[in-house]
Amino acid sequence: MNCTGIARITWGCIALGFAVAANAALLDRGGGLIYDSDRNVTWLANANLGAGSAYDDGFLNNDGLMTWQSAVAWATGLSYGGYDDWRLPNTAVPDATCSMVPPAAFGVNCTGSELGHLYNTELGGTVLNPVGPTPAPGPGPFTNILADGYWSGTAYDATFAYVVNFGFSGQQAADNKTLGYGAWAVRDGDVGVVPAPAALWLFGTALIGLAGRLRRR
Repeated sequence: MNCTGIARITWGCIALGFAVAANAALLDRGGGLIYDSDRNVTWLANANLGAGSAYDDGFLNNDGLMTWQSAVAWATGLSYGGYDDWRLPNTAVPDATCSMVPPAAFGVNCTGSELGHLYNTELGGTVLNPVGPTPAPGPGPFTNILADGYWSGTAYDATFAYVVNFGFSGQQAADNKTLGYGAWAVRDGDVGVVPAPAALWLFGTALIGLAGRLRRR
C-alpha cells in the first residue's frame, strides 16, 4: 500500500481460591480469544477474521481489507465466542505519547490507543525513528497479523479515521474512510472471569459439599 496523500504523510478476579496468571499482559483464554490485562479488553486471536466476509471490500474480496464503514459494520455485527459486543479499537485523542505534537494523535510510539498499545507494548514493536523501517512486532498469541494498517473505530473527522500501520513502524495517522485497511475486533472486559454471583454460588456449593462429607465421616 502506498503512503501518499495528506493523511498518510501526517500521519479482576475475586479472591475465593480462583487463580489467574500473574504478570502477563496477554492471556490466551481459548476459543480464539486473547485477554489484554493491561487494558482490560479481549482481542480476537485471528487478526484477520473478516477476510472473505461480505464486508471484505478492499483490494481483493478475500484479503480482509475493508473501508472504514464496512470495518465498523463488520465488528459491531460480529458474534463470536458467545459474545456480540465486539467493536473496532479506540484511539485516544489527544495522545501525548505520540511523537507528533497534540492535539492530533499522529506519529510513532503511540500507546494511548488500543492498537498502538498492542503494537508497541504487548507485541514489542520497536520504533527507531518516525520514517525508517523497523522490525515488525512478534505475533505473540495471535495469527494472521497483517503487515498493513488497521482501522480504529475513532473517526478523525467526517472523511478520515485513525489507522495504526503494523507494516510501517506502528505509525498512527488518519486516512480516508473509503480506503482499504484491516479490521481487528476487540471487546471490553475479560471473557475468562467468572461473574461474581456465579463465583459465589460455586464457592458456596463447594463449601456445602465439603461440610456434608465431613459430617458423614
